[in-house]
Amino acid sequence: MSQTAFIHQDLIADSIKGSKKARYQLYQLYSKAMFNVCFRMMNNREDAEDMLQEAFVQAFQKLESFRNESSFGTWIKTITVHTCINALNKRKLDIRYIDDLHRFETAEEEPEEALYTTENILEAMNQLPEGGRIVFSLYLLEGYDHGEISQILNITESTSKTQYMRAKRRVYEIMKQTKASTI
Repeated sequence: MSQTAFIHQDLIADSIKGSKKARYQLYQLYSKAMFNVCFRMMNNREDAEDMLQEAFVQAFQKLESFRNESSFGTWIKTITVHTCINALNKRKLDIRYIDDLHRFETAEEEPEEALYTTENILEAMNQLPEGGRIVFSLYLLEGYDHGEISQILNITESTSKTQYMRAKRRVYEIMKQTKASTI
């Protein structure tokens, strides 16, 4: 087992015992990554900060149920994603999928490599409708497979795959339009 795993086990054990210092250290280790997850899911800094706080509160309340079956990072990421999904559902947002907004041609176009920078992709992703952005983020950035996404969002696996492909095409179109407007 790596040194990092031992450090985290000690921090987790101390956190379970109520050590605020250990909890703060866990927060320091994982808050930035979890904020990025929240920001991609909520598409708003203030909401992302609220979800980050809520996720850590839930994680520390449930810490005794953490069984070291996965890494602490995986465990808290799951809590974070579910916290964001629950918040979106509570708001009863009309999660609009890409079909509602645009029709796409089925012909594949050759991508231009210069378009695929992280900044361009994130900017384009922020312009996707809520449902497409969430599926795109969970699959591409968070590493969930379509089976897991279907369970998280209560949609079929094929809907997840379809939404991902449409979101991917829409991101590419947005990046092409942005590039064309800057020339």
